[in-house]
Amino acid sequence: MSGPLQDKVALVAGATRGAGRGIAVELGAAGATVYVTGRTTRARRSEYDRPETIEETADLVTEAGGHGIAVAVDHLDTPAVRALVDRIADEQGRLDVLVNDIWGGEKLFEWDTPVWEHDLDNGLRLLRLAVETHAVTSHFALPLLLRRPGGLVVEVTDGTAEYNRDTYRVNLFYDLAKASVLRMAFALGHELGPRGATAVALTPGWLRSEIMLDAFGVREDNWRDALAREAHFAISETPRYVGRAVAALAADPGVARHNGKSLSSGGLAREYGFTDLDGSRPDAWRYLVEVQDAGRPADATGYR
Repeated sequence: MSGPLQDKVALVAGATRGAGRGIAVELGAAGATVYVTGRTTRARRSEYDRPETIEETADLVTEAGGHGIAVAVDHLDTPAVRALVDRIADEQGRLDVLVNDIWGGEKLFEWDTPVWEHDLDNGLRLLRLAVETHAVTSHFALPLLLRRPGGLVVEVTDGTAEYNRDTYRVNLFYDLAKASVLRMAFALGHELGPRGATAVALTPGWLRSEIMLDAFGVREDNWRDALAREAHFAISETPRYVGRAVAALAADPGVARHNGKSLSSGGLAREYGFTDLDGSRPDAWRYLVEVQDAGRPADATGYR
């Protein structure tokens, strides 16, 4: 292994697909040893019932230049999370990067549905998956991360603090989940900063995840065909883009200046100079405000 993170150990919690997979692979590309967790394995699928597996993610990490280690974990299962962290401590003796990317809510929320009409069990399940899992994982993982100075915690959410402050996001349960993760990073910043570690919230833009590509009936190699159906999709980005954002943060010796802040893949691309796989630098959250939410015709020129 070689790269700026070749001596680093990372845990990407929720790395089966989407942003978590993209983050894990880019940490691997920078040389890190990456533990990847999720509920779908080659032997068993979660309720998502999708083909992506944590073993596949671990293989991609290793192929990229790192060392991928897949561990099947339900992050609502506290003994399982404790065992995961104990295993990392036994095998590595350290943890340098914790990425809380657990989500699992795509099939649980209803668009523009008020709380009294939304399925209550699904809404509460969404909150447990999106918020409680992050707290459980941090509870067990942070003592290991704090063994050495310079640790980094990344709370992955949807939307910047500024955007979500003024924008209603989907419904009460979804809105609350994403705002909670933003606030979690802020709180962790206060708890970790004086102890030599850094916590940030990070959002990708419009993500070309496996699920999103399937929804549009396209693949990564022909994703632009989806623009005929939704022209604003031109601002979308691959999961590797937010992965490069995390890798840049993890390799930055001055990352503490970001402690407690809300960051985006597009914003960090400008700061650190990385690009998406196609060489572009999409800035989705600026585009949303200035073009899509403003009711202007779709035109991502100047935002990529």
